Amino acid sequence: MFILVYIIKALLVTVYVLLMVAFYTILERKIISYMQRRRGPNLVGPFGLLQAISDGLKLLVKKTIYPQSANVLIFIVGPTMTFVLSYLAWSVIPFDAEAVFVDTPLSLLYLLAFSALSLYGLVMGGWSSNSKYAFFGAIRAVAQMISYEVSLGLILISVVCCSGTLNLSGIVLSQVNNWYLLPHFPLFFLFFISALAETNRHPFDFAEAESELVSGYNTEYSALFFVLFFLAEYANMILMSTLISLLFLGGFLGFSWSLSLKMFVLMNFFVIVRAAYPRLRYDQLMQFCWKFILPFTLAWFVLTVCLLKLLDACPPLNGPLTSFVAFYSYIDKNFEILELSTSLPKLWLSSKIYFS
Repeated sequence: MFILVYIIKALLVTVYVLLMVAFYTILERKIISYMQRRRGPNLVGPFGLLQAISDGLKLLVKKTIYPQSANVLIFIVGPTMTFVLSYLAWSVIPFDAEAVFVDTPLSLLYLLAFSALSLYGLVMGGWSSNSKYAFFGAIRAVAQMISYEVSLGLILISVVCCSGTLNLSGIVLSQVNNWYLLPHFPLFFLFFISALAETNRHPFDFAEAESELVSGYNTEYSALFFVLFFLAEYANMILMSTLISLLFLGGFLGFSWSLSLKMFVLMNFFVIVRAAYPRLRYDQLMQFCWKFILPFTLAWFVLTVCLLKLLDACPPLNGPLTSFVAFYSYIDKNFEILELSTSLPKLWLSSKIYFS
């Protein structure tokens, strides 16, 4: 019975992400079409809402073509690994106060680990294709993603210093009084830019630059395996929008559809940036990371630690650096409790949280 419950949860999360990806592609095409004064998808289904399903079925029934000189095994493993890792990362995302598939004390580190591992799928796909364009795209993806993961890590450390926990639900609950958007607005802005680079999105889509590399690491892919790369990319965009909402915008705190609304707004920004800004040069991207974002986030981390120490607002060492259940008990034990109405029947939260 226990295993059956986990299987059902896994299926629900998978279906949720797949549907989000399908409708996100339609939303992207609609927004870009309106910004460029042209028609978007409007032929398949009402208002074109079934266009993504139609495109997916078309690609799935096509014949998979393997390059003659490709390493077929790694050629298959690359996109499969990228797809699987992008969806496994969703297992630690708290959709609501207690609606999380796997609640681990170190869920933030779990996300960083899976984000780093997804890079191997791109490298295997680009190298195994035995194509210069695909290989150049894979090399660019390696340098780009490694560089921006350093800045992402430093940004997350600043947030962890304020919340006192590596658990995503705990980070959300620590924002019950104030969202981290206000004290960490520069980090919010830089995290969004780093997320664009991490997901290879325009204007940082150098790994897939059509003008120089045809399509980058997925040049030789078609049919099913191209779909896997495509699904992984859009799932990562939605994941990053969700993560930004949890870290800086209070996550699920508030009304029932609070997290969904914040995700939707951020997902729109991913699309608007693609339609509004031209692609940079590759050297400009790397300089922006190593010469601006990295020094700034490091300085902000030092400033955050100093202010927390001076204001005596540091989280306790024996505080909620554990699971959500322990964090919940910690709040219930040490602070005055206030009953708030949410989508759940009852959610007890602190009316005044000061980690001191």
